Amino acid sequence: MASYLLRKTIRRLPGVVIKAVPKPRPEITEGFQSRQKTGDICKEKGYRSCLIVTDQTLFSLDYHEMIVKSLEENGISAAVFHDIASEPTAGIVEAGEAAAIACGAECVIALGGGSVLDAAKMIASGLRLHRLRAKSLLHKFLYVPNKSVPMISVPSTAGTGAEITVGAVVKKSDDGAKGSTVIVGLNIVHVILDSELTIHAPQSVTAACGIDALSHGLEGVVASVHVPEADMRESMECVKLVLEHLPIVLKTPDCEASRLAMSRAALYGGNAINEQLAGYVHAFAHAIGAQYHIPHGNAIALSLLPVMRFQKEACSQKLKEVAVYCGLAQDADEPGAAADKLMDALDSLIAACQFPDRGEFILQEDYRMLIKRITDDSINYSAPVVLGRKDISRLLDVINGRKENADVHGG
Repeated sequence: MASYLLRKTIRRLPGVVIKAVPKPRPEITEGFQSRQKTGDICKEKGYRSCLIVTDQTLFSLDYHEMIVKSLEENGISAAVFHDIASEPTAGIVEAGEAAAIACGAECVIALGGGSVLDAAKMIASGLRLHRLRAKSLLHKFLYVPNKSVPMISVPSTAGTGAEITVGAVVKKSDDGAKGSTVIVGLNIVHVILDSELTIHAPQSVTAACGIDALSHGLEGVVASVHVPEADMRESMECVKLVLEHLPIVLKTPDCEASRLAMSRAALYGGNAINEQLAGYVHAFAHAIGAQYHIPHGNAIALSLLPVMRFQKEACSQKLKEVAVYCGLAQDADEPGAAADKLMDALDSLIAACQFPDRGEFILQEDYRMLIKRITDDSINYSAPVVLGRKDISRLLDVINGRKENADVHGG
């Protein structure tokens, strides 16, 4: 018992630390083709030159052109840096910084998914610390005096929440390991949720991003970190929006209202990461995804129900609250029964996404390595329970189909 309490106390430290990190509180603009308002936003803020950061795919589709036009119509010069890869490196960040310096950028506009957004964060921060090499900035915490160069986020996916999070992940070199950092002083001044950007996403991407967003909100709800009611409400709203609108966009991809609702859910999920951190769902997904090279959203889908069911006893009241908020349960329901209704809804949603049912590819001979990775990763989060090695092993058995349920309960 003493060992468990010590581990639980240690695992509360990230929540204490994250509260001390200032978070962006950007203005929000949303709607179909709302990125055409970028110029008006920048003019109001007094920016005279901007660097648009995007990837080659979005650049080839000319999605940046509407932003360029809106800037030019407002007398603001614009340059485009479109070299962001799916796994951006420190070298790419340095090239982006050079492009920003060359055009005299007073604002960085990030158009893209998580990789673009994270790279743009590092570019905006590095511009204040330009005497340092980008790879030297990838510490656990990166302090930017007087805030980073202002940044406007225009996410092209609805899932990561990276448009608002203070974290960034960048590889140190082409063949190097990923480095993650929390940016203290990240200055995201505006987020533009443009539903047009997500409409043409493949169904598999829509599903994976949606489940990722949902996991952020749900892990925020059950986190051991105490937050103001407004943040908890956003986390529950994230879950509700995904449960209601992900099935719609899977069946009707061009539904603008539901696409916008999913973008809003992703934003709320990003706030949950900032304020409440993640939990063991992400620790499992990170380890499984890295070892077997599967998309993050797919790994989340494999891990979500086994981990949440394991934690049900420890956080049944919180699960009841989100179940009632989502209209799945009544106030009169017992917490455990309400939590089961939420689990059933999650099960149905994941089935509708048509992910693989099991992770048969997870090998028992990899368990020791996976357990270490999961344990090491979990120290960064604020999960409501602490898992021992045997608990993690049993949950891996559930995820890969060797067992129906883990015969343990979080407490």
